Amino acid sequence: MASAAAASPSLSLNQTSHFQHQTSLFTWLKPPSSSALFRSKTLPFFERHSLPISASSSSSSSSTSLSVHEKPISNSVHFHGNLIESFENQDSSYAGTIKGASLVEELENPVERNGLSGRRRLFMQDPPWISALFLKGLSKMVDQTVKIEHKDIDKRKFDSLRRRQVKEETEAWEKMVDEYRDLEKEMCEKNLAPNLPYVKHMFLGWFQPLKDVIEREQKLQKNKSKKVRAAYAPHIELLPADKMAVIVMHKMMGLVMSGHEDGCIQVVQAAVSIGIAIEQEVRIHNFLKRTRKNNAGDSQEELKEKQLLRKRVNSLIRRKRIIDALKVVKSEGTKPWGRATQAKLGSRLLELLIETAYVQPPLTQSGDSIPEFRPAFRHTFKTVTKYPGSKLVRRYGVIECDSLLLAGLDKSAKHMLIPYVPMLVPPKRWKGYDKGGYLFLPSYIMRTHGSKKQQDALRDISYKTAHRVFEALDTLGNTKWRVNRKILDVVERLWADGGNIAGLVNREDVPIPEKPSSEDPDEIQAWKWSVRKANKINRERHSLRCDVELKLSVARKMKDEEGFYYPHNLDFRGRAYPMHPHLNHLSSDLCRGTLEFAEGRPLGKSGLHWLKIHLANLYAGGVEKLSHDARLAFVENHLDDIMDSAENTIHGKRWWLKAEDPFQCLAACVILTQALKSPSPYSVISHLPIHQDGSCNGLQHYAALGRDSFEAAAVNLVAGDKPADVYSEISRRVHEIMKKDSSKDPESNPTAALAKILITQVDRKLVKQTVMTSVYGVTYVGAREQIKRRLEEKGVITDERMLFAAACYSAKVTLAALGEIFEAARAIMSWLGDCAKIIASDNHPVRWITPLGLPVVQPYCRSERHLIRTSLQVLALQREGNTVDVRKQRTAFPPNFVHSLDGTHMMMTAVACREAGLNFAGVHDSYWTHACDVDTMNRILREKFVELYNTPILEDLLQSFQDAYPNLVFPPVPKRGDFDLKEVLKSQYFFN
Repeated sequence: MASAAAASPSLSLNQTSHFQHQTSLFTWLKPPSSSALFRSKTLPFFERHSLPISASSSSSSSSTSLSVHEKPISNSVHFHGNLIESFENQDSSYAGTIKGASLVEELENPVERNGLSGRRRLFMQDPPWISALFLKGLSKMVDQTVKIEHKDIDKRKFDSLRRRQVKEETEAWEKMVDEYRDLEKEMCEKNLAPNLPYVKHMFLGWFQPLKDVIEREQKLQKNKSKKVRAAYAPHIELLPADKMAVIVMHKMMGLVMSGHEDGCIQVVQAAVSIGIAIEQEVRIHNFLKRTRKNNAGDSQEELKEKQLLRKRVNSLIRRKRIIDALKVVKSEGTKPWGRATQAKLGSRLLELLIETAYVQPPLTQSGDSIPEFRPAFRHTFKTVTKYPGSKLVRRYGVIECDSLLLAGLDKSAKHMLIPYVPMLVPPKRWKGYDKGGYLFLPSYIMRTHGSKKQQDALRDISYKTAHRVFEALDTLGNTKWRVNRKILDVVERLWADGGNIAGLVNREDVPIPEKPSSEDPDEIQAWKWSVRKANKINRERHSLRCDVELKLSVARKMKDEEGFYYPHNLDFRGRAYPMHPHLNHLSSDLCRGTLEFAEGRPLGKSGLHWLKIHLANLYAGGVEKLSHDARLAFVENHLDDIMDSAENTIHGKRWWLKAEDPFQCLAACVILTQALKSPSPYSVISHLPIHQDGSCNGLQHYAALGRDSFEAAAVNLVAGDKPADVYSEISRRVHEIMKKDSSKDPESNPTAALAKILITQVDRKLVKQTVMTSVYGVTYVGAREQIKRRLEEKGVITDERMLFAAACYSAKVTLAALGEIFEAARAIMSWLGDCAKIIASDNHPVRWITPLGLPVVQPYCRSERHLIRTSLQVLALQREGNTVDVRKQRTAFPPNFVHSLDGTHMMMTAVACREAGLNFAGVHDSYWTHACDVDTMNRILREKFVELYNTPILEDLLQSFQDAYPNLVFPPVPKRGDFDLKEVLKSQYFFN
């Protein structure tokens, strides 16, 4: 350190020597960070150091950067009081004074003070890092106090949200019961029914009669001897009649609103759904009943047991040991009922609903008319053929809904109870098959659809084996979302105006054609066809309207929340899905546009770049297939349209409505407009998720497995100036084949005439769906139907027979072109199918372990019918048999295996993004994050893809088959090409 003598030429020798003596008592330390200085600003007043210095000194030192100023002593107290302000002023010039200690020398005139006469004092302002050093202990105390306060606030907030979440999961039916009781009371007091939405008005009319008959049934079964009691008797008593009535009504109407054809629901489905709902509620009801207030008749032991149980559960919840608390709850319930018990109880409750639920048509103007009441539901039977034109028929029982019931239902779908809503707190971490997800609602890590083999495989898995799968699901579940209110407001306005815009369904039905007055058979037949078509369209619209209302009802409920979470689980192949079924980011453009990340991050320079590309991708119409520079140019050329869309959404030019994904495009227009109009565009906070999508992702995985260079280039595994478009490549090849066929003689080659008609119809759109689904096992019949729909849309071929023939020919040519271009992929598909056939022929389901350790079992077995006699009818329940379905096992294995690989890639990317501090959401082959983090995510997803396929996946699969079935002989793995996987790291259009 420089000598104190070099302090300043204006200091005397005595002053300098005294300064040397004082400064020798401590060591100058490294300056603290600016954050430490900012913390120091908030500290309370503290005493400064004053150095008494002789006035008769002269300067004898060289100049330094230490400045000295003389000020009267009277100002010293004022200086002390404004020390914090002094620090603030210094902070702006801190960089300039960092080279030396900035001193403030306060020299006073000779006065008598504290017995010192003729002395002058030098008041030095400590350098910022010295002040921070003196205040280190106090600063730590203040910081610690602030942290504790924030932690307490966060904990109180979290506990409050968790209590609300527990109530949502455990007391939903209780609240509905209370609501109907209150409505009944109001109706009785005012002697008229309150003004209610259609659904609630019906429920109110059904509630009391249904509750009464359930109570009567409970008493009747209770008074019977065990020998004559019904099979459902022990279970119908497990819930209060009012709660059971509410569950039956809501479950039944939920099924009606799911869009079942002709307003009919299969009895088996309805009975089992009601039975499952009752069983779930019984578990929670028993626990709540057991831990509530003590009953007068309880013994001392029972009281003590209740008290200990309450304390134990409360203690576990306070310590956030929710899983242990759930174990206590589960121990309070009964053993699993099984499908037979659920079906028998559900059938009886369904029968009681049919007996008591009525609807009333609108009254006529005539006062003499007698009010008409009709049953809301009727039990009947339907007969259907197994295949069109087949003589094999099947007869099954259905619950048919009255037309009046369906008429106003889609307008009040929002009043239905939805049990699996987004969570207000992060989901429980996954630890096993049924350990994770929701706090109390039943949650399973995989949707096994009743496959016992798959359930057993998952139950046997250890946490150590599948911990990476659990971590990935936890990562997806911990992404915090919120409702984009501006987009929701736009959706609400368009929906209120009748829909039929921006992808919203028309809220009005198609009018049914009137019967012609003519008796001409052809006219009558045409009228019947038109009526049938109109009814079909109206059923579809009804289903879509209900779907929109359910989505909007969840959005309305969650729009005022700071944020919410989606617990995720897997399908049997290992693909992740949100457990909430309605408003989620895997759903339609309406849902995706209405959702955004709860956390906002500044755009930054790269974020603004990716936001523009994202907007171009959402607009689509071929723009998404251009190079990045061309997409940016497209956005620049439409800035006026983009700003008009954001600022004058409804009454402006409505450019955003031309987009392929209008609501998502509008959300991007809003944030881009904010950025461009801001004086600091890069600092604008964005909550918008930016998507990076794979290019025909299934074929990308096959190209990586086969290492074929040509196929890799076709699906963007190799860097290029612009994205390669595999669909355009296939359509060109199809066009070449058809052009060649069209030149042949029509008499000897019947396809020549079809080729001449179709040659002008072939484009990218015609073949896209078939190419996309080819890797997922599309059959010739499936391809034919896909292409037929596209040809119908074009409207060039109107004759049904000609249309069918053209679709058959086009499908055949398209699949042939696929086989020519993607030969290596076809070889791998065939090999996978052959292996599956060998295993299934030995009556074993195909099993494999994903690279992340998830066991997968194909559930395709020939089902067995299990007949159950109920009070309503004999139900035929389908259950998993012991004989595997060889055909399904073979055809489904290639696509299922590839799905398990794309799910693996997504989960590997999710965990790596979390470790890098990114927010991440995944939709199979579409990865989402904040705009500013897209570059990081792009690097990670490419690295994880290379890491995944650097392992010998097919060789490991073959080895696992040989180990599991040593007596079976499998074909060798197809030969690989010489493509270098590291090329993927340099391909900007791999995901884009």
